[in-house]
Amino acid sequence: MTVMPASAAFPLARTSAALPLDKQAKAAASAASGAQGAAPGKSEAEKAELRKAAQSFEAIFLRQMIGAMRSATDGDTLLGSSATDQFRDLMDARVAEDMASKQSFGIADMVLKQFGIDKP
Repeated sequence: MTVMPASAAFPLARTSAALPLDKQAKAAASAASGAQGAAPGKSEAEKAELRKAAQSFEAIFLRQMIGAMRSATDGDTLLGSSATDQFRDLMDARVAEDMASKQSFGIADMVLKQFGIDKP
């Protein structure tokens, strides 16, 4: 039996550099980091910012999950091209944002509970 090293099984474990973030991810990260030390009596504006950041985090998480699922398949070999891959990635991002806006996975709710905000 051959044992695979963790760095081969988990390619992200090998990289020590931070992954590039888009604007939405940066906004979510900054909103979340700024609210870590906030007291339970948050204003409505802070709560709205946290909800938006949590929803953005859920969209990013779902986009990564969809991308991992798509990379596990063989792909479209008949009509596959780099342009097709690019538009498929855009479609995956849009689907992830729509899924996050419906709050069907509950990831954003769990993030909000971590910050002491109950579901509205």
